[in-house]
Amino acid sequence: MTSTASSTDTRQGQATEDQRPSWQQRLRRFGYTERPRGDVRDRLVPPYSEPSPRIWAAIGLRKEVADRITRWSAWGGPLLVTFMAGLMRFWNLGSPRAVIFDETYYAKDAWALIHNGYESNWAKDANDLILKHNGHVPIPTDAAYVVHPPVGKYVIGLGELIFGFDPFGWRFMTALLGTLAVLLLCRIGRRLFRSTFLGCLAGTLMAVDGLQFVMSRTSLLDGVLEFFVLAAFGCLIVDRDKARARLAAALPADADGRVRPDPHTAETTRFGRRPWRWLAGVLLGLAIGTKWNGLYFLAAFFVMAVLWDYSARKVAGARQTATAVLKRDLGLTFLATIPVAVCVYLASWTGWILSPSNGSGGYFRNWAATDGKGGTWTFLPDWLRSLWHYEHEVYLFHIGLQSPHTYQSNPWSWIVVGRPVSYFYESPSPGQAGCPVNAGEKCAREVLAIGTPLLWWAACFAILYILWRWAFRRDWRAGAIACGIAAGYLPWFMYQERTIFYFYAVVFVPFLCLAVAMMIGAILGPPGSDERRRIVGAAGAGVLVLLIAWNFIYFWPLYTGTAIPIDSWRSRMWLDTWV
Repeated sequence: MTSTASSTDTRQGQATEDQRPSWQQRLRRFGYTERPRGDVRDRLVPPYSEPSPRIWAAIGLRKEVADRITRWSAWGGPLLVTFMAGLMRFWNLGSPRAVIFDETYYAKDAWALIHNGYESNWAKDANDLILKHNGHVPIPTDAAYVVHPPVGKYVIGLGELIFGFDPFGWRFMTALLGTLAVLLLCRIGRRLFRSTFLGCLAGTLMAVDGLQFVMSRTSLLDGVLEFFVLAAFGCLIVDRDKARARLAAALPADADGRVRPDPHTAETTRFGRRPWRWLAGVLLGLAIGTKWNGLYFLAAFFVMAVLWDYSARKVAGARQTATAVLKRDLGLTFLATIPVAVCVYLASWTGWILSPSNGSGGYFRNWAATDGKGGTWTFLPDWLRSLWHYEHEVYLFHIGLQSPHTYQSNPWSWIVVGRPVSYFYESPSPGQAGCPVNAGEKCAREVLAIGTPLLWWAACFAILYILWRWAFRRDWRAGAIACGIAAGYLPWFMYQERTIFYFYAVVFVPFLCLAVAMMIGAILGPPGSDERRRIVGAAGAGVLVLLIAWNFIYFWPLYTGTAIPIDSWRSRMWLDTWV
């Protein structure tokens, strides 16, 4: 009787458990698997993967040489990819020798800013005079109303100051930052995936993305914004690793040397001064000081950093995890990001602040002393009230911008490359401007801001993959990539009636490349896969990467303004909306 009663109670307990399944059990039907519980140290700071010994044996290298190559590849691989990207971006950088698209604003604003401390109004024929006289033109002093903060223009102006007020000079810094962004992505991808190969793959994909390539060779602000956002993301990744390593080192180990979770250590350990997190705050301030949409990255990265601290303490064994994060981490994270970013943003306006307030300085610099007299905020410095008024006017401009433009697009179309932007177009006759003599008819010479189509279309599937990986495999790497894409992409859906352009998407191109690299890593197969699985995966991944590289080469003339016969140009207009 006792035995029967006992078995009945057990069955009842199982039935009750089945009636109320945990959320993990509910998600298993969609592919959810709980992560294996290994040594806490390895879970906090996973080791880097290394090439299989079979690879070195197949090419006949000794272990000592193979180990040296593996060590050098951590920097050697990213530097090689960066060198390739730099060659492409700096090749013939001064062509077209013209003021293309919005360079008409930022190149001249930058030149005035570094000389006057504020932007100036230029004459209507200024572009022609600048090109005709190699930049040796008088700088106007009449202040101009501009709608973007000064950091990106200071960056552009630095190149002009070094190399001159000409197309090469005003494109130099964007080319440099576009090249360095490839290096950053290689290193970030390596640390994110714990794989030098996947890190270099992500950097290579961005090196051959047409949109990032064109933006690196054009004097616009969005490429500068991309660099600062990516650098801030990289700093947070480094900070995450160092904080988790500090926590792992503080945890006790048992007699076998195995690190075990410890609630007290997990809840009380401090992560130190965290200089990388402070540096991320500085970089995010520079991002906002380039374009205001950097604010979305500040908010998203702040939440992401707090969640990483929560996860680290949870893995280490914390029971009151939220309380521990609130006491130990939240305040410092806030101070290191938001106030720092605000201070950096204000500092970026120093040139405008120091300009005269008698009407001969920056635009609206004298507002507090004229139209802004009186009111409840007069106890604040005049420069601060004038700047606040200026920023309010800019905000009203941005939310009300609905002027039709030939190349404006809806954000729904961005991810599938629905409506690229033509920066420059001319139709040279045979024998002129690089048009072949035997072309038969006029050529087309265009600089088209368009992402490498096959890369972007592959990214559509990669986004779905990382969302699945984040939701059902609890993979923090997928969550971090998704955070970067969301911060750069989703906010634009709030402004679908506003005049916006596809090239704004360049800021989240690095995260698209990380997503594609992660998907290709899955195609290659997980660690421990058999030889047949590896061969099939390598073939599929190799074909995809080669097709993307070919696609970039095929569109090369449209990225660089190379004159091609009109029929060749038409063959590259794959969609009607590209014309």
